[in-house]
Amino acid sequence: MPVHTFSSRDFTRDVSAAKRATVDGPVFITDRGRPAFALLKIDDYYRMVGHSEPTLLALMDSIAGGEQIEFDPPRLNFQNQAITFD
Repeated sequence: MPVHTFSSRDFTRDVSAAKRATVDGPVFITDRGRPAFALLKIDDYYRMVGHSEPTLLALMDSIAGGEQIEFDPPRLNFQNQAITFD
């Protein structure tokens, strides 16, 4: 798996080229010649960490602070009515 390297300046100038380079493998973004960041496809990331894409419910459960909120919405008294066209 080849690794591509972009300087911070090159990355800023052409983000789409860095994104395209992730097809071949990870992209290292350097800051003053030293690797500072890594860019990779999300599928590769999930494979590395051993997880699949999180579900919406899992993402919502991960938001802190919602446990203390009591939410009991009132029921709607909704009656279906026939539609008449004149």
